[in-house]
Amino acid sequence: MANKENVDVEYKRIYVQELRKDIIAFANTDGGTLYIGIADDGEVIGVEDSDETMLRLAGSLKDSIAPDIMSFVQIRAIEKENKTVIAVNVATGSSKPYYLREKGLKPQGVYVRRGTSSQPLSEEGIRDMIVESYGKSYETCRSLNQELTFNKLQKEMAERDLECGNVQMRSLNMIGDDGLYTNLALLLSDQCEHTLKIAVFQGTDDVIFRNHQEFSGSLLTQLEDGYNFLDKNIAVKSTIDGLRRKDVRDYPLVAIREALLNAIIHRDYSFTGSTLVNIYDDRIEFVSLGGLVSGLSMEAVMMGVSQSRNAKLANVFYRLKLVESYGTGIKRIMALYKDSQKQASFISAQGAFKTTIYNLNFKTEKRNVTTHEPDTEKEVILKLAESKKSLTRRDVEDALSVGSTKAYALLTEMCDKGILKVRKAGNKTQYFLNTIDD
Repeated sequence: MANKENVDVEYKRIYVQELRKDIIAFANTDGGTLYIGIADDGEVIGVEDSDETMLRLAGSLKDSIAPDIMSFVQIRAIEKENKTVIAVNVATGSSKPYYLREKGLKPQGVYVRRGTSSQPLSEEGIRDMIVESYGKSYETCRSLNQELTFNKLQKEMAERDLECGNVQMRSLNMIGDDGLYTNLALLLSDQCEHTLKIAVFQGTDDVIFRNHQEFSGSLLTQLEDGYNFLDKNIAVKSTIDGLRRKDVRDYPLVAIREALLNAIIHRDYSFTGSTLVNIYDDRIEFVSLGGLVSGLSMEAVMMGVSQSRNAKLANVFYRLKLVESYGTGIKRIMALYKDSQKQASFISAQGAFKTTIYNLNFKTEKRNVTTHEPDTEKEVILKLAESKKSLTRRDVEDALSVGSTKAYALLTEMCDKGILKVRKAGNKTQYFLNTIDD
């Protein structure tokens, strides 16, 4: 036995709780031996009650270190210079990183061996160690946060008469072989660190915000709240055919649902950014981080080939009957827009994937009218007035994709010229085609 401490040798004069850090450091690095009853300078002191010391040590390691480290630790009493010393042999663990339960997977809980000392590992180092131990699949890696609750998931499971206990979580891969929560559990937990952001813009660009909201919590909560927000911000166009009224939504709700599901299920959650949904007058864009899975081309996707980045997350959504089958979302969206003036589009770029669905009630002239001359703008207003019993400033804004100031100026000019007449009813101002005298 060497008489000096080294990268794989640590001395402790007496048993103290702090030695757990050294045990963790050995298991997280290349293994080593810790001796209790030897001073830092190598002087053998010995321990008075070796049996009691070994029992206390074993109990402490079993109760305070996660995942279970005991299969990699051997505790025994040895004789050195006629004195009893406790030797703790620690092998490199197979479920790194090991950490102090009360500190969690944070630098103050995870230690590695550096020279003759045990030092905290940075958060970046912890993530790298997790990837090294469990592979690069985000959803199967151990969650850095182990203080998780599952109120939303349990509610959804209960509504479908499904159990949501420890056994079920293990079968769903929310709990790993080490007995700890995986990142899949984190995504489905109420503490999910990722969010969904939805923004509503005026017009066809992202210059002026009308409304925006950020949704957090379990991905199941984000899906429900995000869908309800989209539903409330989608208009319905009504037309009269004889005695019948026909209502046509700006977007098929099924297309919105499928696009939102795809953005949530298939994004790369190793990125910390939010899933984005942008609503414009003529379209909705769903932007998810990560792009296509490596090896999968856009051509293959359009042919119906599917390879889920988060297969286990997709399986949970499938069991909850939120998706009918794997890999049909894009094909379903395409089918819904098959007979439309503008087809749904799907674009993959490095690190991102965008699905765009278009407003079925948005006419082509609305998008091009901003390039027309003033007289042409007035012609559009005139045609709009002919087709409607009354006209509002907002109608003109939507028809011309212009701001309120421009719309008001055009309406005022047409009223001054006698083309339109104006009538106020309370706070509402209406414009009518001036074809008859009052």
